[in-house]
Amino acid sequence: MTVTTEGAVAVATPSRRRLPPMTLKLAVGLTIAGVIVLFGVLGPFLVGNPSTVRDVGLAGPGNGFLLGTTQSGQDVFAQLAYATRGSLIIGVVVGAITLLLSSFFGVVGAFVGGWADEAFSLFTNIMLVIPGLPLVIVISSYVPNKSIWLVAAVLAITSWAGSARVLRGFTLSVRSRDYVLAARIGGEKRWRILLVEILPNLIPLLASQVVFAVIFAILGEAGLSFLGLGASGSFTWGTMLFYAQNGLALRLGAWWWFAPPGLAIALFGAALSLINFSIDEIINPKLRSQTRAERNKWSVQA
Repeated sequence: MTVTTEGAVAVATPSRRRLPPMTLKLAVGLTIAGVIVLFGVLGPFLVGNPSTVRDVGLAGPGNGFLLGTTQSGQDVFAQLAYATRGSLIIGVVVGAITLLLSSFFGVVGAFVGGWADEAFSLFTNIMLVIPGLPLVIVISSYVPNKSIWLVAAVLAITSWAGSARVLRGFTLSVRSRDYVLAARIGGEKRWRILLVEILPNLIPLLASQVVFAVIFAILGEAGLSFLGLGASGSFTWGTMLFYAQNGLALRLGAWWWFAPPGLAIALFGAALSLINFSIDEIINPKLRSQTRAERNKWSVQA
């Protein structure tokens, strides 16, 4: 409690934990990503069959087709809606699998310690040195009919090791802090120490790793599909670019065929990068201080 100048006693209320400040880059990233996700979720219900063939090949935007048609008369806007949903599914699946694997081999291994940590660390190092892209190409080449789920699983298996190494190092640092040691001495159960004392400190880092995994998944799938090794029988941003390349869209000047998926990849990747940069500012106090100082300087100049 505190005493005022008039002698009245005022009770000091505890300060509430505030959410991270909404910066410009975070707002822009969330807005762009939200619009694309909303389009991917609702778009397929508002368009027709993207595989329908018509006799209006390579028609430009207009005449009943918002983004024109492909060489075989398929609606590009309908394909973009389904492709957005397919790419988002791959990104979400890879992000979830990466989160589970990296948390298990990085966080749990570092917390348990001993031979378990050594074994998990050895396996993580082995997966880390295996070249990811060649392995993905080899696996994709030997599977003739690849679904979206298979492509997502292959991308996740080859991308979790780096996140596990980062989480392991941070977990080792948190595990040696005073409040964790006090909880151990106090007889707290190990699972409660992990979930209550350690895991909340890892949430910003986990979020950053998941966002990075989603970016990697979407770009990786686009690269595989562009090489003809992506999901067969499904629409993604990468398969749209692959079909546009095979249809000589660039040579024929059909920009409406290849520009929309390329622009979607660029915008969504930029949006997730802005979100990831904002999460980095939460994790790194120095970045947060620099951002706050820069924002204050802009306010003074304004």
